[in-house]
Amino acid sequence: MRELRRDSRIYVAGGQTLIGAAILRELERQGYTKLVGGAEEEPDVTNRNQVSSFFAHSAPEYVFLVAGKSGGIAANQERPAELMLDNLLAECHVIDSAYRHGVRKLLYLASSCSYPKHSPQPMREDALLTGPIEPTNEAYAVAKIAGIKLCQAYHQQYGATFVSGIPASAFGPGDDFDAGNSHVIGALIRRMHEAARRGQEVVEIWGTGTPQREFIFADDLADACIFVMTRYDGPQPINLGCGSGMSIADLAVAIKEVTGYQGRIHFDTSKPDGMPVKLLDSSKLSALGWRPKVSFHSALLATYKSFRQSPGAHLPAPERSGHEGDQRKCHSS
Repeated sequence: MRELRRDSRIYVAGGQTLIGAAILRELERQGYTKLVGGAEEEPDVTNRNQVSSFFAHSAPEYVFLVAGKSGGIAANQERPAELMLDNLLAECHVIDSAYRHGVRKLLYLASSCSYPKHSPQPMREDALLTGPIEPTNEAYAVAKIAGIKLCQAYHQQYGATFVSGIPASAFGPGDDFDAGNSHVIGALIRRMHEAARRGQEVVEIWGTGTPQREFIFADDLADACIFVMTRYDGPQPINLGCGSGMSIADLAVAIKEVTGYQGRIHFDTSKPDGMPVKLLDSSKLSALGWRPKVSFHSALLATYKSFRQSPGAHLPAPERSGHEGDQRKCHSS
């Protein structure tokens, strides 16, 4: 195992993302003092020259690669080329520069949507590439799989200690709360908060509400990433989950309670569900000794508090009838 010292030079590629920001917070909380690539220094990871220059100048020893655009079903359907290209460029440039500039260890975060649509549940790491991917996020998933395979290729050809983690769906303070482009928790928090303010009778959600999803609080995921950086060197990816899941319908009820929304929830069954079940088998991580620390309810409250403190929570509500259902997109990716 590689020793991650408190004075090691550490770079979080994608430090402005939900997960990247959580990793930076957790690194600081745990006493790591030499974090490079802050908001003003971080390169455009889709630009090869900028990435190479950054590595040459900052000389990070350890890298957490969490950069790359993402989104729910709507974003994946509307902008598949953008999401795929952004992720491919980020992983190619950062992984290659990490090797060329002597990084001691790199952790790349893929996505649970990389697993086959009908993978046995909960999904084990050896299920990757054993069947077709869910069509609604295929382009993004293929890019994430390419990142896993690129880490394995550098390990095989050069002996680089580049490992991959596959996280459950992350949420937390600083999440994307855009109703059209975010993942389901961020989108539902915003929409139910707004519906409560407007006295809106119905909030409409894409799909049947039956898909099962596993969610992990961003702060817990950050802790798991640092744990893996210090405890796991294997070439095969490792799942980063909390070991439990829930249906989209149950999630909607939980968010309804947290936001204080008093209206009805309606599921539009003409819209896609995405993968029917997406739960991770994180027994490999558990066997190493990691456990989540924050309850789902506490994490949801912290996330809603973060949203209420954001500028978007205080924008004037548009004029609309209290009898009108909210037709904007919300999805279960």
